[in-house]
Amino acid sequence: MDNKTHKAVLWNALDHQAVQCKLCSFRCKIAPGELGICQVRKNMDGALFSLNYHSICSAGIDPIEKKPLFHFQPGQRSFSISTMGCNFQCDFCQNWQISQTPRRQKQINGQNYTPQQIVDSAIAQQCRSISYTYTEPTIFMEIAADCGRLARQKGLANVFVSNGYMTAEAIDYARDFLDAVNVDLKAFTNDFYRDMCKASLKPVLETLKKIAATDIWLEVTTLVIPGLNDSNQELKQLAGFIADELGPDVPWHVSRFHPTFERTDAQPTPTETLVNAYQIGKDAGLHYVYVGNIPGCNYESTYCPDCGNRLIERVGYQLGQYNIINAACPGCGAKVAGKYLDPVTF
Repeated sequence: MDNKTHKAVLWNALDHQAVQCKLCSFRCKIAPGELGICQVRKNMDGALFSLNYHSICSAGIDPIEKKPLFHFQPGQRSFSISTMGCNFQCDFCQNWQISQTPRRQKQINGQNYTPQQIVDSAIAQQCRSISYTYTEPTIFMEIAADCGRLARQKGLANVFVSNGYMTAEAIDYARDFLDAVNVDLKAFTNDFYRDMCKASLKPVLETLKKIAATDIWLEVTTLVIPGLNDSNQELKQLAGFIADELGPDVPWHVSRFHPTFERTDAQPTPTETLVNAYQIGKDAGLHYVYVGNIPGCNYESTYCPDCGNRLIERVGYQLGQYNIINAACPGCGAKVAGKYLDPVTF
């Protein structure tokens, strides 16, 4: 062990100094000296250690809408941090330069910031939350948990932007500090998850149902990729799952794909494909559906599902008109799902 490592959480010792990680749904069995699939957790002499606790690779201020979260503290700043690594291997990853570096270059780069320094920075920048984002927060659970618990003490909320592969144990572990999650439901076929992400669909669906049964605020995002997950049949199944299994108040963000990483020869998602997905979501009974990555389109604002009154006007990540009073529509009095603070535009 050295000053680059930190004792991991959520694992069991096995025979012959092997360990089993219980953080994500791969549940890796790791022999001494070996790494888990995420490449940032290592068995060192029969104990599991995090290799990225002291390596914050990104830190900055985002509008909470960038996560995207539209029904959690709208208009507020979120202090966003990440470490390198991921348990997925998505060939369309928009942050592949940091998510895949431990796997491709065998490096974990970053700076050592203490939880106190991170929380102090968030407060100094007038943020109302800390977001664990850009890469998969499950695989930097240790630093996220230490920051998250301290942040809670200081009145800050905590947000995960996740691929949804965390175990039930990990959700239970995070519940004492985690306030909101946006989960990428990348597709609704196992073939997609297997071929594009080197993962499986079922654990993501189980994670979503588990989170929906807690008091953690949940929103779902689907990056719609032409020819891969954009058929009417698949989008209807996905929207139906959200409406029926998670609840009609769970917001669904359908986002435009831009060619990147190993899919630079693909085409961006046509606007009409996303508008079609929006309508599929509404037809499935979802109260809140949003089109993302097309700033200025007509499907970014929040409307009352009862009377149709515009409640929050958005252009990109910027808020305009804000008409929610005590988490309700001022026009008809219907409750608006979410967790709200007094809006701040910037």
